[in-house]
Amino acid sequence: MGLLKKIKLHNFRCYEKAEISDISAGLIVLSGANGAGKTNILEAVSLLTPGRGLRSSRATEVQKHDASQPWAVSGTIISNYGDETILGTGLDPSGAEKRVIRINGSSVKSQGSLGQHLSCVWLTPQMDRLFMGSSRERRKFLDRLVFAFDSGHSGRVTRYKNALSQRSKLLRDGNGDNTWLSSLEQQMAETAIAIAAARLDFATRLQAACKNSDNEFFPLARLKVEGRIEELLESAPALEVEDLFKLDLSQSRPRDAITGGAMVGPHKSDLAVIYDAKNMPADQCSTGEQKALLIGLILAHSRLIKAERGSPPILLLDEVAAHLDEARRAALYGILQDLGAQSWLTGTDRNLFTAIEGKAQFFEVKDSSVHALNS
Repeated sequence: MGLLKKIKLHNFRCYEKAEISDISAGLIVLSGANGAGKTNILEAVSLLTPGRGLRSSRATEVQKHDASQPWAVSGTIISNYGDETILGTGLDPSGAEKRVIRINGSSVKSQGSLGQHLSCVWLTPQMDRLFMGSSRERRKFLDRLVFAFDSGHSGRVTRYKNALSQRSKLLRDGNGDNTWLSSLEQQMAETAIAIAAARLDFATRLQAACKNSDNEFFPLARLKVEGRIEELLESAPALEVEDLFKLDLSQSRPRDAITGGAMVGPHKSDLAVIYDAKNMPADQCSTGEQKALLIGLILAHSRLIKAERGSPPILLLDEVAAHLDEARRAALYGILQDLGAQSWLTGTDRNLFTAIEGKAQFFEVKDSSVHALNS
């Protein structure tokens, strides 16, 4: 994994052109008014990793609305060994609504290649209600954490979704060939087991990382991946679970032709989180407790990545300090410094970051431009 030393934006969101150079390895603060473009910078960084970034946007949605040329983002990455790599992504200039990926100027087919050079984890204000929202959002959250740990997980999830979509279309149209349906269901079964196994393995590792922290401000969470496939994998061999799921898919074709999708599978799984000290489900905790639990999970994930890979992921923390009291803010900044992560923090009020004056790199975001400040 590496650190970001330079990032350049072209026709991205509100930016016609922007560049941040000589980026430090530690804390980076972006301050500015609401709507100035702080989150857009974080999103640009997140798009240098596999996936659709911290806003889950389609490739065309980040295009500057009045620009004639397609958007592009490039980042210079320095590895743990001092090697320099230039990652690039942008809207396909051919007119296709997809991203192109380049590494050191050469095009690559898979976004997964980005994950070999850079890893990012983020928190945004929209995630504050993660525990109160839908299981879909918690699955996405869990899968993003797994992506940063296992770059192959992204491909598995994509393959499963594509096979599920093709099967649903064949069933809906009523002209599905039995051989073709069986082939898709075989692919779904094989991939589903791999997805569920990766989630379970990661949750076990993340739980251990959670227990390795004794910080009073970000409480211990108990984790469980809930779902039929996960439940079966905990008591039966993978090949047996694969056969059971394949049989269930075959038998549920008439029902799935009416309802769409499939009633069982990794696309139905959920992440259950318990506030350990109170033995209380996260969705029943206070807003402040939920925020602290969420931050604690992100910090545990970063410790896990650091322990396994030698360096933590880049942390993108959008407005994370705004709703923390002074003690929790100070604790968070101290943990980030001890972790040694390149941590990007945004805020409308620079006073939220007085505790790290002289310890962080400060930038002001104003009028769709970024200016370095003396810390």
